[in-house]
Amino acid sequence: MKSQPAIFEEHQIRRVYVEATETWWFSVVDIVQVLTQQPDYQTARTYWKVLKNRLGKEGSQLVTNCNQLKMTAEDGKQRLTDVATAETLLRLVQSVPSPKAEPIKLWLAKVGYERMREMADPALSLERARETWQKHGRSEKWIQQRMTGQETRNKLTDYWAKHDIKKGEEFAILTNIIHQEWSEVDVKSHKSMKGLKTQNLRDHMSEAELIFTALAELSTRQIAESVEATGMAENEAAAKTGGGIAKKARLELEAKTGRKVVSGENFLPPAKRKGIAKK
Repeated sequence: MKSQPAIFEEHQIRRVYVEATETWWFSVVDIVQVLTQQPDYQTARTYWKVLKNRLGKEGSQLVTNCNQLKMTAEDGKQRLTDVATAETLLRLVQSVPSPKAEPIKLWLAKVGYERMREMADPALSLERARETWQKHGRSEKWIQQRMTGQETRNKLTDYWAKHDIKKGEEFAILTNIIHQEWSEVDVKSHKSMKGLKTQNLRDHMSEAELIFTALAELSTRQIAESVEATGMAENEAAAKTGGGIAKKARLELEAKTGRKVVSGENFLPPAKRKGIAKK
């Protein structure tokens, strides 16, 4: 998951992107605070609590469609927060009398529209990602490798989706198998090694890590295609074999260079790196 606040008329709306389901989740209280025009967060929180209770008694699907995810609270700590997708919030807005209802509905629709455009034309999403990486100081060489790796990843997940692999948990399981096979460390441990929490692991990989990840995923897809792997069991086998091919290449390179491919290198700001070092 990654957090990236959105801005509505100078109001910060907390949101979290869940990569497994490719979904943006927005803080419900933040939206309610805008709708009720309450400067006090706790008052908006109370308003939502009462509204949520009333909608629940009415059997509204709005409440059941809400979720809870950890977001940064006012005190800087990560706390479970009621969240909803843009589609759910568009319906929720109708339950709150507010002069801000129409403007925020248009804003939410725009957010959804941008996501639809990116789904129809993935190049838009990649271009936006390129701009973000450039702002963060990534080299053009790194950016090109990151984008090439993402294209390889997308082809693999497209194959999985068409061969009885469910988005979310099953995608994550297969991804972890591939990663464990080629790097000999699972995704969670690799993130920990780099001092990452909510950040995307691939956005903090070295050029070599990106290349071997892409090789492992390319090999996995081509092996799966060659045997028409369908379902978890067959795709797990392909994932282990594909990851194993990249592992052999990694070990050979490490033997020649004397340098480890998997490392704790990352692109975290210096302040965060210091905080990690103290732990």
